[in-house]
Amino acid sequence: MRAALCPEFGPPEVVRLADVPAPVPTAGQVRVRVHAAAANFSDVLLVAGEYQVRAEPPFVPGSEFAGVVEEIVGDVPGIRVGDRVAGTGLVGAFAEQAVVGAHAVTPVPDTVEFTSAAAFGVAHRTAYHALHTVAELRGGQELVVLGAGGGVGLAAVQLGALAGARVTAVASSAAKLEAAKANGASVLIDHRSCGDLRTALKQAVPSGADVVLDPVGGGLAEPALRSVRWGGQFVTIGFTAGIPRLPLNLVLLKGAQVTGFQLRDVAAHLPERFQASEARLKESFAEGTVRPHIGAVYPLAEAAAALRAVADGRAVGKIVVDVAGSN
Repeated sequence: MRAALCPEFGPPEVVRLADVPAPVPTAGQVRVRVHAAAANFSDVLLVAGEYQVRAEPPFVPGSEFAGVVEEIVGDVPGIRVGDRVAGTGLVGAFAEQAVVGAHAVTPVPDTVEFTSAAAFGVAHRTAYHALHTVAELRGGQELVVLGAGGGVGLAAVQLGALAGARVTAVASSAAKLEAAKANGASVLIDHRSCGDLRTALKQAVPSGADVVLDPVGGGLAEPALRSVRWGGQFVTIGFTAGIPRLPLNLVLLKGAQVTGFQLRDVAAHLPERFQASEARLKESFAEGTVRPHIGAVYPLAEAAAALRAVADGRAVGKIVVDVAGSN
């Protein structure tokens, strides 16, 4: 089968199109004919050998995909050959076929395109659980979203606005802020041109933010933490700009809650709340209430370019690799 292969650790450009053996499922697994896959920052880190979990080269990158079930091994209730599904795994999505555990796939409604299904899972689930399962965002609250033009950030803007929050979007370009506005943001801040982000946030949210969602880190984290009202929440979910050093006196003075978020940990430690949130999000997706913003689509042969766009922070929303259209 054709796949985007990472033969050695390095920048996205090490990834190349190759013919590789098709993966073979074992008991409890399904084999999916992949139609589309999404590129994530974690894929960039895996290719570089810098992710918290390693995949030893050679491997096929890509952690989320959508397609049609072609084979099932063992007694797997609820899934049949021919079902349209979306799936996640550590690697393997940038290929014509992918194998994952049956628990890692979910049905895709006939009304949803494979590109949207592939781009939905990681970003929207991360944003939804951060906002609702952890922060318990409510209508009328002030929400500040850093990295508001990226996959998770733009999903958070959309979901926060749908929840009735007033959303302040912080991003790095006019294109990203325009996408945030289209998805419900009320206030737009370009942190590269606003001068001082701390001042800009104070003007945007004079009474303080109830919730700050930070998938960026770096130099944006501290001014965003300073924008939190007394008793507000700062949820950190990633460090695309580097790991920040935050002064704990701010947390003390503001009575703030700083919460670290990882999707798998929330699922493990808050199972009932997690499942309730999952059900609500899936219902919204099936109804069409929420959809990922897809900024660009690349053919499988250009998977390296897709990863480079993510690595450079040029993605507006999600970037998708069109696998089926690359035949």
